[in-house]
Amino acid sequence: MPCTTILVGKRASYDGSTIVARNEDASNGKFTPKQMIVVEPKQQPRHYKSVISHLAIELDEEPMRYTAVPDALREDGIWAEAGINDANVALSATETITSNERVLGADPLVELVPACGTEGEEGYISEVPGGIGEEDITTLVLPYATSARDGVRRLGRLLETYGTYEMNGIAISDVDEIWWLETVGGHHWIAKRVPDDAYVTMPNQLGIDSFDLADAEGQQLEHMASADLRAWMNMHHLDLTLREEGEEEDIFNPREAFGSHSDSDHVYNTPRAWYMQRCLNPSDCWDGDEAVFTPESDDIPWSRIPERKVTIEDIRYVLAAHYQGTPYDPYGTLGTDKTRSMYRPIGINRNCQLAVLQIRPYVPQSHRGVQWMSFGSNPFNALVPFFTNVREAPEYLANTTARVSTDSFYWANRLIAALADARFRDNENAIDRYREKVGAFGHKLIHETDEALACCPEGDVQAVLAAANLRMADYLREQTDALLSKVLYTTSLAMKNHFAMSDN
Repeated sequence: MPCTTILVGKRASYDGSTIVARNEDASNGKFTPKQMIVVEPKQQPRHYKSVISHLAIELDEEPMRYTAVPDALREDGIWAEAGINDANVALSATETITSNERVLGADPLVELVPACGTEGEEGYISEVPGGIGEEDITTLVLPYATSARDGVRRLGRLLETYGTYEMNGIAISDVDEIWWLETVGGHHWIAKRVPDDAYVTMPNQLGIDSFDLADAEGQQLEHMASADLRAWMNMHHLDLTLREEGEEEDIFNPREAFGSHSDSDHVYNTPRAWYMQRCLNPSDCWDGDEAVFTPESDDIPWSRIPERKVTIEDIRYVLAAHYQGTPYDPYGTLGTDKTRSMYRPIGINRNCQLAVLQIRPYVPQSHRGVQWMSFGSNPFNALVPFFTNVREAPEYLANTTARVSTDSFYWANRLIAALADARFRDNENAIDRYREKVGAFGHKLIHETDEALACCPEGDVQAVLAAANLRMADYLREQTDALLSKVLYTTSLAMKNHFAMSDN
């Protein structure tokens, strides 16, 4: 699943929160309807079976309630994708990442092997289930994680036990830490703590560029990994680090050892990391002969300290980006027709949903979790907040069905994007005003709700949060309907069959 991720450490964020954000994008030519829901403990499956890999897992532990952003139609399984649980642990799963032949030969992916022959007849061979993947990870980990580290360890055990049929990156956070886990082959994994004063950019590539094996094998202050990682790497000659004789072998570059540097990376992946970091560290030289990094650089850092603290609006901007201000913008006037279609945008037509998971340290546990959501193509939508300690999500976000309807936030966004794209410049101002208006309302609503709960600490917190979410959804629907009306009018005026003369 092609996606784009940004992670922001608590000292790099505008308010001291840990922030995990990811676009979920469908594959080319596919559009996946999404919804936001709350999964109560009684709704959590106890006997889980993957639709894609047919893997069955018994879930005996008691689950927590959690939010999720599943596929609305469930054709390929749940694909719960992103959410925050009752312990204020957030999880985003997954960012599809790349690997190489050496890794996949050393630890092959665990793929479903279909049955052969007819059951009951001689020579029949029953199927062999595959491992876990993006379809499963949120459902298998988030309801049970009591901290970010606990979530990493649980996911690590699942990978070691069942394997995976795809390479993925997973973000798990709590109020203090963000961890980024990358699968390595079928059963191996590495995880690194995001520096508190930094942000991380991930564009569908294995991204970690420095790893301390000694820490992973010892105190695990900032690194965790499969217990046999060092021995496995040595056996298969995977570490590509050039060292002097006798030099310390604890530090290595996973991106070089486990990742890819293909030609397709340079048009599909690396340009996205280049643009995100260009936005958050604008004083660096990003263009021309003096540029330290170009859109096709293989060594763009995994994490960086930003020039200023990063806001929710910064995150929305980079995850909606289409290379504004460069020759690569498909809606721009710089460059040529060739350059404007050279690189894969971050804000693409097949964005399904964007979930920004914010765990705030300055309010009580009861309302620390805020899940900012948008659906559809990000250049044409808005990002709005919802409190996660509730028993159900507003209907406007939850009621996505196969039928296209403006009763659904998902489908309303899809309609706006499809109409506005044809007349991007004509509709741009209306979309910007809509985005600013609903975003401002969202921030105001958070402040008002925090104040109300501070004044009445003994009240029904969940009822207050649910009422705030409903206010947000009602306002959002009102403004989204108004934007759809404006975009429909503007684009209709430019239809090919228009004619200046009329009969009245």
